[in-house]
Amino acid sequence: MAIIQGCATISIQSTVFKLNIGLVVDVKNIREFKQTTGESNLSDKTPYEGCLLLAEPFMLDPNFKRTVIVLVQHNDEDGSMGFVLTRQAPMMLEDVIDGFEGFVAPLFVGGPVQMDTLHYVHSVGDKIPGSVEVAPGLYWGGNFEVLKELVQAGEVQPSQFKFFLGYSGWSPDQLVEEMKDNSWITQPAKSKYIFSTEADNLWKKVLQDKGGDYAMMVNFPENPILN
Repeated sequence: MAIIQGCATISIQSTVFKLNIGLVVDVKNIREFKQTTGESNLSDKTPYEGCLLLAEPFMLDPNFKRTVIVLVQHNDEDGSMGFVLTRQAPMMLEDVIDGFEGFVAPLFVGGPVQMDTLHYVHSVGDKIPGSVEVAPGLYWGGNFEVLKELVQAGEVQPSQFKFFLGYSGWSPDQLVEEMKDNSWITQPAKSKYIFSTEADNLWKKVLQDKGGDYAMMVNFPENPILN
C-alpha cells in the first residue's frame, strides 16, 4: 500500500483500521516546504504548501462548491493534496475508531479521493512525532499511536485537531492549470481559520478578511446566471 503522511486506511468490510506505521487496531462500523510566513511574493494564482484554496464563487462542482481547502502538499513530483475544511460529516471521530471515546471531535469530508482513509491536521506540534509543519502553528499527521496516548491521558483537546475522511488530490501541474482558469483563490492558512472559525462561515470569513474585490464575492449568487 502507498504511504501517505499521517494517513490511516479504514476497511469497511473487515472493520480494521490500518495505520501507515504498520500498526493495526479495531475500528467500529464505518465507513503529513513549509509555507513562508507571508504571501507578499506570491500571487493569488500561485498554490503553495500551507495555503488555503478558496473555490471561486461560481464553481459548480458539487465536491468543491464554495469550499475552503487546506493544501498540505504541492510539488512537481507528487502533485497536490489537501483537505476540505467546510464539509462536516454526519459522525464523530469516536464513532469510527476505538480508543477515542469521550474525545468529541467532528469528522470532515476531506475530499472525494480514498474516503476510506483518515487524515488529520493539528496545532500540538512536536507532541506528535512525525508531524510536518505546513504553516506556522499548523501540522499535518504524525504518529497515530502517540496521538491516541495523548488523547487517553487528557493531554490534548479536540479543538486542537481537524480529522478528515478522504482527501482532495491533483496530479502534477493539474492544480496550477486550474489556478490559471481562476478556479481557486489562495490565502495563508492561519490557525484561526483551521481551528477557530465555524466551517459553515469559513469561505465567507476568509474572503472578507482579504478585503477589496474579494470581500464583495461573498454576496455573489451561486448561479452566475443570476448575477
